[in-house]
Amino acid sequence: MILKNVEKKEKNTAAFVVESDKAEFAKAVNDAYLKNRSSISIPGFRKGKAPRAVIEGMYGPEVFYQDAMDELAPAAYEFGVKESGLKIVGAPAISDADVTDERTVAFTFAVTVYPEVTLGQYKGLEAEKSAVEVSDADVETELNATRKRNARMLDIDDREAQTGDTANIDFDGYLNGERFEGGKAEGYALELGSNSFVPGFEDQVAGMKIGEEKEIPITFPEDYTPELAGKDVVFKVKLNSLTTPELPELDDEFAKDVSEFDTLEEYKNSIRENLRKTRQERADAAFKNEIMRQAAENITADIPDVMIEEKLEDILRNYAGQFGLRDRSVSLDDIKKLLGVTDEMMDVSFRPAAVAQVRTDLLLDAVMEAEELQESDEGFEAYVAKVAGEVNAGVDQLKQYFGEEFMRHEYRRELATNLILDSAVEKAAAAE
Repeated sequence: MILKNVEKKEKNTAAFVVESDKAEFAKAVNDAYLKNRSSISIPGFRKGKAPRAVIEGMYGPEVFYQDAMDELAPAAYEFGVKESGLKIVGAPAISDADVTDERTVAFTFAVTVYPEVTLGQYKGLEAEKSAVEVSDADVETELNATRKRNARMLDIDDREAQTGDTANIDFDGYLNGERFEGGKAEGYALELGSNSFVPGFEDQVAGMKIGEEKEIPITFPEDYTPELAGKDVVFKVKLNSLTTPELPELDDEFAKDVSEFDTLEEYKNSIRENLRKTRQERADAAFKNEIMRQAAENITADIPDVMIEEKLEDILRNYAGQFGLRDRSVSLDDIKKLLGVTDEMMDVSFRPAAVAQVRTDLLLDAVMEAEELQESDEGFEAYVAKVAGEVNAGVDQLKQYFGEEFMRHEYRRELATNLILDSAVEKAAAAE
């Protein structure tokens, strides 16, 4: 094969021509004959037994050209990409394919190429980083939450319902004297004070006695579902039973029951350290995200639409995977329907995320080149081991699934990320 006429065009597009030699095309035509002859019927010959010359004599010498070109096209494209050195994004298109007078075939491929990226500032960027503090009140809040999860529920029959109780109720909602959909339930367990129901409802259940029936007027919030937003309704409510939590005592025995520690003080210290670690991770992540956002925004690049669309598909399919939808044969339109993803959600949430990720990828690749980052084998193996631990997979399994070339590229991107972050400057967060 021969590469001809590599031409870069506007908006990150290019075209190149690859021409086969006579022997390649002749073999492809004969392969097409062998592939198709069993389905061809020629008078005087058993089906599938007609010689190629007879078939070409009846239908013309071009009868097998299209199949031959289809067979040659993938190899021609791979050859053209390798020889041209173009960095292709997205799928190629064959804009022209002609058989020459010399019985070779010339393919013209139209492709989108990786954009040129001009780096802006990526070193010495500044961002706020919140100081991590854990107060005694924070520890007490966690302790009380654990006490509540381990509480024993006691039946109450000698008083009215009050905040903190769990009320078992029947309710039936009416709008303009007519029942509305979704407004009826029996045996519903409602924790009073949890604010899990329509505002104002729980306050009016408080004070009811077991067996009491009551009409509770409610005005739905303006941001509720359209059919009920801002509407005045009435719930007919019956209180069936009451339970209230009996919290365990805060002592060493409690610590032994709910943790691996022997004393309450040790358990408190563990809670404090876990809170500190979690908040530190959040502060570090927020700082990293802001620095990387700034660096990505500072690049200049004419990003091809195909890169955004491919990233958008990745994000949507990863999102679908969280709900068990991992079949790659399912179309994006079907995924959107199954997940209830609207066009507005795509424009407001998914597309901006895709653009941001593409800009970050372009940034890191450009930094890798500008800084001439080279990975060591030891560093690469440590990186793969870390990723394998994060996804609970084996190192060899990970390499086999993604391919070592891809993993090495991701490792270099991490080196670029670390380079940017290591030079970043932390500013104390402004007081609220």
